[in-house]
Amino acid sequence: MGTIKLTAADEIKVEEFSGSLFMACLATMELANVELGVRLGLYEILADAGPMNARELSAAAKIHERYGREWLEQQAAAGVIEVDDAAKPPSDRRFTLPNAHAHVLIDDDSEACMKPCSGVVPWVGKALDIMVEEFRSGTGAAFGLFELHDLQAAFTRPVFANHLTQNWLPALPELQAKLMASDPVRIAEVGCGEGSAAITIAKTYPNARIDGYDLDEASISAARTAAAAAGVQDQVHFEVRDAGDSMLSGDYDLVLAIEMLHDVPDPVGILRAMKRLAGVNGIVLIVDERTAEAFEVPTNEMERFFYSFSTLHCLAVSMQDGGAGTGTVIRAETVRNYAIAAGFGSVEVLDVDHPQFRLYRLT
Repeated sequence: MGTIKLTAADEIKVEEFSGSLFMACLATMELANVELGVRLGLYEILADAGPMNARELSAAAKIHERYGREWLEQQAAAGVIEVDDAAKPPSDRRFTLPNAHAHVLIDDDSEACMKPCSGVVPWVGKALDIMVEEFRSGTGAAFGLFELHDLQAAFTRPVFANHLTQNWLPALPELQAKLMASDPVRIAEVGCGEGSAAITIAKTYPNARIDGYDLDEASISAARTAAAAAGVQDQVHFEVRDAGDSMLSGDYDLVLAIEMLHDVPDPVGILRAMKRLAGVNGIVLIVDERTAEAFEVPTNEMERFFYSFSTLHCLAVSMQDGGAGTGTVIRAETVRNYAIAAGFGSVEVLDVDHPQFRLYRLT
């Protein structure tokens, strides 16, 4: 390809776009250094100990002091930690992790926790290898191939901890009344992943019995371990199983699917199965991405986040076996169309405010 001829206006755009890509590269590399700190437990040490020099941190973390010093300086340069006096000799500089930054990096249940973002960096390399071939073949890729379940669970954990029983389930008044009255309540979660939602419900409502179904064996194994650790193994049951299996019994009080409808190759089939499991009186609740009503450019950061995940993962998963190819950017109209095709008469968007998720009650 020959040299591209640029106008004066093009030259300005070149500088702007080149600069934006450099900043994206810088942000990626700085996130990778955050992931280093996460994996080595350095933030916890800094949070517990207060101001530390490189020797003290390295001894506490059992890492090489020269690497420890370079990482501390890099983190200070990036604004993650603070240094008492940059002019001091390297061995005398003392570094501190501010409380606010510690909260963001360490408190897994906080909605401000951004630790999972650093985990995206190593995951993207694997996703790229898969997606280069998938873009060429268009055959779809299995969810388990991406080894994403731990990262996905980390992203959703603070959402469940702060919203699921506080305002999502209360938005279903009939169900909430049963839960508060301590009546026996049966719940099925389709595509339960590592079971964070089911475990959260069980810990809050001792009268709830939750069956979680997922086709990913690694996710179900992690869910069972987490349930035992939380002491709710008598309330929750996790199984590697297709929720569309006709042998599954119905009459659940609630059939729930969180952030999975956009991933499945047959969303209409899944919704039909959920309708059957809910029986005559059960509630069907779909929680999925809060996208814009239609494609628009420019758009907000959350929509950009959805599209980035879609091209690297979700679209491929939803295209398996000639699937629907929904992808992460699932519009409200798409959910309504799938629900009507599955035999539901109406789709109600619940009055629950969340920057990432929209809640649909199907009847």
